[in-house]
Amino acid sequence: MIAGNSLFKIYGKGSVEVRALDGVDITISRGEFVGITGASGSGKSTLLHLLGLLDRPTSGSLRIDGVEVSALSEKERTAFRLNRLGYVFQDYALVPELTAEENIFLPSKVRGMTSKECTRACRDILSLVGLKDRVSFLPGEMSGGEQQRVAIARALINNPALILADEPCANLDTKNSIVILELLKKLNHDLRQTVVMVSHEEWHQRYFDRVVTLQDGKIISDIGT
Repeated sequence: MIAGNSLFKIYGKGSVEVRALDGVDITISRGEFVGITGASGSGKSTLLHLLGLLDRPTSGSLRIDGVEVSALSEKERTAFRLNRLGYVFQDYALVPELTAEENIFLPSKVRGMTSKECTRACRDILSLVGLKDRVSFLPGEMSGGEQQRVAIARALINNPALILADEPCANLDTKNSIVILELLKKLNHDLRQTVVMVSHEEWHQRYFDRVVTLQDGKIISDIGT
């Protein structure tokens, strides 16, 4: 599913050079739920950005879902992100003027689905994440936990090969964090959805199949839970 070899991400030059990633090798199998942990500045978000094609490595190779993504053009990378990846951000990244349903079907409209197809798919996915009664709600009319579930539904709408979650519980209390983690685990288990999630909370680790820990841009441990 994912194979990264000798991944470097270097900012600056000479005495001000910063190695955000320093020769990382990582392999993730289809259907795994992998947590990426580490202190602030360890490189975990940088790694997630590379896996999500939001940034390019300075050097190294990265293969996702059978494609050598490090060799893709910008246009090809955009198409790959749209069709094969789903993102969940810590700040939800919902459009405040759009309803839950409208936020979710944005990626599918870009892909060319009809409004009727989008509506049907959105309502099915909102039911899947437990929000079938929030179809017409604006983000400001929902709790933080509900907004994050809308964001997860949006990540699922195009049936991606991989979901990438960047500290999705960072703005949530413990109760809502548990709801989000259990939902991601259920999707991982029931749909065999591959999930890679950045987290800084040790108690989140019980939800992961593996925990990959970074320090100073290097993987210092890779342990099954």
